[in-house]
Amino acid sequence: MPLLAARLIHGSPFRRGISGARAARWLAGAVLFALGPFAYAAPMETRWSQLPPIPDAEGFAAPFAGVSGGALIVAGGANIPEDKWAAVFAKKWYDSIFVLDRPDGTWKTAGKLPRPLGYGVAVSWEDQVVCVGGSDATGHFRDVFALRWQDGAILTTPLPALPRPCANACGTIIGSIIYVAGGIATPTATAALRTLWALDLAAAEPAWRELEPCPGPARMLAVAGVSEGAFFLFSGASLSPDREGKAVREYLRDAWRFTPGGGWKRLADLPRAAVAGPSPAATTSDGRLLIFTGDDGANVTFAPVEKHPGFPRSALAYDPRTDRWSAAGEIPISRATAPTTVWQSRVIIPNGEVRPRVRTPEVWAIETQEPGRPRREPATRGGGAPPP
Repeated sequence: MPLLAARLIHGSPFRRGISGARAARWLAGAVLFALGPFAYAAPMETRWSQLPPIPDAEGFAAPFAGVSGGALIVAGGANIPEDKWAAVFAKKWYDSIFVLDRPDGTWKTAGKLPRPLGYGVAVSWEDQVVCVGGSDATGHFRDVFALRWQDGAILTTPLPALPRPCANACGTIIGSIIYVAGGIATPTATAALRTLWALDLAAAEPAWRELEPCPGPARMLAVAGVSEGAFFLFSGASLSPDREGKAVREYLRDAWRFTPGGGWKRLADLPRAAVAGPSPAATTSDGRLLIFTGDDGANVTFAPVEKHPGFPRSALAYDPRTDRWSAAGEIPISRATAPTTVWQSRVIIPNGEVRPRVRTPEVWAIETQEPGRPRREPATRGGGAPPP
């Protein structure tokens, strides 16, 4: 039975790794199941370490993240700065932009977003971080803009707006084309969007196109992915109104692939839901997609909420070649509403929620590698592309 060795990088430039005892626990929990549709294709190692935390005591849910000028950029997001356990609590959105120029460096504050904003989609392309949609305390937005870190400053460039306001969508980039799927149009929506939008950033006159929507349920907080030129859509939550007109979530386990020019195809269901899991999914060198943690819905009614145990500390691996899922072992984090990006050949997961109402300033770095393959030195640029 193959194993996933969940090892840490010791003595690497990614500092503040977890302890040896905890590393042994992740390693012990890394046995992969090889039963029926969940058989694993090949062994793999994932190495986890921590970068310097964002300089905010609370941290942020759903910030934008990407790479520009060789630096890691994390911007915006939301948290609950006051009493987060009150029956009625206030969420606050932020316009802060933080920049880290090297893994062992210090975060810099570097200007502000056009407005406090979070829960949008971000991709890295041509040395820019493209931010799509999102929300603040007043509503959802169509705004799209690019951030560029140049000469010690952030430059902001507007781009064509979305066809309609949207937050809690998922998305990624294939070549020069951004794909954005699902989401909700308003904070009080009782139905999610059943949409797939695309924007070719390399076009002479970029314009959003509405493509064939996913045949499955409309959804928000799904996990996007890209492998071998196709767009993948995993899990998420559908919405419907209850008797009082309030939104009720259904946790989805379905998976879909969209091939440009070929349309949608239903894939094997996930072993568990991964709502609001870090997105997009990590792509390995052999094309597999890794989904880390996310909300499986098992504790959605847990009470008291301040004692919530968090989200599954496990990873799922999907192999597009065999249409099979596998359990990919224990991981050191519980996380939801967090972005991912690729920086210096590592998948980066900045901030997010560790359990309902609780954010974290932590920034994690993950390196995936198949045994027997030589370890490549970190690249000088990253973001918007699968790690080698």
